[in-house]
Amino acid sequence: MIRVLKEDYLQEKGLNEMSETNTKKLTAKNVFGYAMGDTGGVLAFGVIGSFLNMYYTDVFGIDAAKLTILFLVARLWDAINDPMMGAFVDSRKPNPKGRFRPWIYFFSFPMIISLILLFLPIYDFFPGLNQSQLLIYAYITYIFYGMMYTGVNIPYGSMATVMTQDIKERSTLSMARTFGAGIGQMAGSVILPLVVYSVASNGAKYLDGHKLFAGILVIVLFQILAYQLNYRLTRETVIAPAKEKGESVWKVLGSLVKNRPFITLSLASMLLIAGNMFTNTANGYLFKNYYGTPGKQALVAVCTYLPMALFMPFLNKLVLKFGKKELCAFGAYLAAATYLVMYLVKIPNPNLFLGCLFITGIGLTFFTMEVWAIVSDAIDYQEKLTNKREEGTSYAIFSFFRKMGQTVAGVGFNALLAGIGYVSSKDVTEVIVQTEDVNNGIYTLATLVPFIMYLAMALLMHFGYTLGKKQTIELADELHARHKDDVVAE
Repeated sequence: MIRVLKEDYLQEKGLNEMSETNTKKLTAKNVFGYAMGDTGGVLAFGVIGSFLNMYYTDVFGIDAAKLTILFLVARLWDAINDPMMGAFVDSRKPNPKGRFRPWIYFFSFPMIISLILLFLPIYDFFPGLNQSQLLIYAYITYIFYGMMYTGVNIPYGSMATVMTQDIKERSTLSMARTFGAGIGQMAGSVILPLVVYSVASNGAKYLDGHKLFAGILVIVLFQILAYQLNYRLTRETVIAPAKEKGESVWKVLGSLVKNRPFITLSLASMLLIAGNMFTNTANGYLFKNYYGTPGKQALVAVCTYLPMALFMPFLNKLVLKFGKKELCAFGAYLAAATYLVMYLVKIPNPNLFLGCLFITGIGLTFFTMEVWAIVSDAIDYQEKLTNKREEGTSYAIFSFFRKMGQTVAGVGFNALLAGIGYVSSKDVTEVIVQTEDVNNGIYTLATLVPFIMYLAMALLMHFGYTLGKKQTIELADELHARHKDDVVAE
């Protein structure tokens, strides 16, 4: 059961930094600090989603079919690694800095190093490396990155549940996280596409691995700043006691299976990540090969995040009026319908294509900005079912589903890319011009597959997720009454 630390207990235990109760309002500083945590993560996540696949096929020269195995192996390891990390976080006793903040800070440094290694031009240091050796290097560095990202992301996502229990403030934190993610996404999706391509002697544009690595070095400097701000500006105010020794992770997983809102939301979020990463990767190939304007890939993120900026000032009012579930389902239907039109009406102009992406961005804004508030509600529902708080393990499972979304995107895209006959470079100096059939196939991938994913997401939220507006309010009132007089016993 969750416990609110009172002042006398905090002083006795030396936890003065955590003396606020869960009734104390979040400050602008707290909200900004929380947003910076996702800025740090998405600075890496964004550039990986936009360029890693193309880096592997066009710079390393790895066949798309082989990449499907790489992403599958990485996710199989995540199936072991993520619940272990969640259980580890749950079992830690809070210290004066909190339960989650210290681990975000600790793992941020190896995560940053893993990003550098991921895009390191290893072929410059060892010119004789063949494709098999480059593939082995990709395996090692990608799996290492995934582990370190988990180390940061699970405590970061769990921290929102202990910063506040207020419905409106959780919505604010969710929007702040999305805002922070948008800042991070700008680097990989807006700025880098303008500078990382070069022109070959035949006039074709290609991804320049050296320019990309230089951009990575700049990104990591901003990552360090973002995580410093996150650590220094956030505070944990609601503390759950450490999980009892001997309590099985499998027991927690078994209880989560009975949590319908949590499972439904995890599946829907998996599809959101799959759709977003699939389109990010596909749009890179689309604008480079189909439209011949790789620089316009930079505008894709603008079309995605501009709607969020427009809706952010009054999203809380929409949530209070209509409910989080209801808005998310409606938006997903809108995005799916737009992609269906894009598939059926083959759009010849890249600017018109970007205009359609702006409409899909409006639809996805609601789910993207509210998903972190919704998962906090689903974790609250877990407490209702079990009378226990297991933020770390619960969020680890939720994070694993989202990583499975990355797998669906990575494995699915590369399998489909190989299926349409895409030709990878044979060495880092070779520039390949794809056939018209391949380019038409890329367009189909970039429109039809997102339609299917977002339609499935809409149906899950509409019919499967049971915590609508009324149910969420009732849940918050029930847990508030349950914790009203709670204190932590010595």
